[in-house]
Amino acid sequence: MRTIDNVLIIVNRRKKDSLAIAGEIRSYLEKQKISTFLHETETDIQEVGELGNMDLAISLGGDGTVLYAARILSDFSIPIMPINLGTFGFITEVSFSEWRNAFDEYRSGLLGVSSRVMLDILVYREGQSLHQFRGLNDVVVNADGIAKLLYLNVDINHENLGVYRADGVIIATPTGSTAYSIAAGGPIMHPDMSSMILTPICPFSLSNRPIVIPSSDTITIRVEENQRAKAILTVDGQLTFPLEEKDEIYITEFKSRIPIIRSDKRSFFGVVKSKLRWSGGNDA
Repeated sequence: MRTIDNVLIIVNRRKKDSLAIAGEIRSYLEKQKISTFLHETETDIQEVGELGNMDLAISLGGDGTVLYAARILSDFSIPIMPINLGTFGFITEVSFSEWRNAFDEYRSGLLGVSSRVMLDILVYREGQSLHQFRGLNDVVVNADGIAKLLYLNVDINHENLGVYRADGVIIATPTGSTAYSIAAGGPIMHPDMSSMILTPICPFSLSNRPIVIPSSDTITIRVEENQRAKAILTVDGQLTFPLEEKDEIYITEFKSRIPIIRSDKRSFFGVVKSKLRWSGGNDA
């Protein structure tokens, strides 16, 4: 039996009926003497109080809400139960109709937890650390415009891979392998794996292919001089940061993993098969 005294409910109010559903969850938990704290995604998380005291976070929304939750909770190793309020995503496996059963089973120790790699991203300018980000899905360096090439110099563990002439590059976690990376031709990876994927976006040379590397490695991306377009950094499709020529981006695995509660109703491969419309057999 897991001890759960305090639960943080993270709500994406843009989802239909999300606040009403959050109220139902709060009522159910508080009847069991569990304290609940509500946080809307577009408000100041500091209003919640001491996050380190939370035993569980419930994410109400879609995959984007889980990505947001992972970033704000990354320092605390708080398990996240992702409850989907729309069509199933690759991360949000629990539907609203299943949340009560999923909570009870998790509390009883019957549901497992998936441990996910998270990225730690540092931006350096003229040798000085400028900004730090964390991302559960991916970090993207691309041109701030339509169909414009960038020149990006890429190292892995200080070994130079060369200059990528492309629309950009994606560094994805296994969790993010089914997001932007797969659309750019990257591989699907099981989310529990310890790895990162380097995927070029529309490279000028067809020999520039996606690369899978250990998550313990360090990837460095340098924005070359004399670019024809401005470069921009995007984390999880939610955070953006303008880059300048000669900026360096260091990408490593974050110090701790993100615990995400699994559903016992569906598996990762079942979700992939459904979302990607794999037939699983011979079509007539």
